[in-house]
Amino acid sequence: MEEERKISSLKEGMDNVSVKGRVISTEDPKVIQTRKGPRRISEAVIGDDTGRVKVTLWGKHAGTLEEGEAVEIRGAWTTSYRGEVQLNVGYKGEIERIGEDEVPSEEDIPENTPKAETGYRRGGYGPRRHRSF
Repeated sequence: MEEERKISSLKEGMDNVSVKGRVISTEDPKVIQTRKGPRRISEAVIGDDTGRVKVTLWGKHAGTLEEGEAVEIRGAWTTSYRGEVQLNVGYKGEIERIGEDEVPSEEDIPENTPKAETGYRRGGYGPRRHRSF
């Protein structure tokens, strides 16, 4: 069962996560080498009224977010990198544009980010339970 969460409540190792937020920043897609070969990704930061989180968009989702958009992300999972929780959107994930009034404006989004309980993890993309992107 998917449960909508506030960004501040995200913890490392969660599956099937749903969050609503405003896109604060985006980066251009790039290709990285993984154990399963090259994968296209992009990174973005989204925020809600509790904080902000880095989002890694895999495959078909890479490069699909634009700064300022209000979005709902469903079917995501969390990992951690350098002590901070990150959100990942792969092939099972969905991104939907939502109403501007459903999320705060960028200036109303706190600077804080969810912290990982386990600390630094090498590799940045966390435990691999999702085998297909």
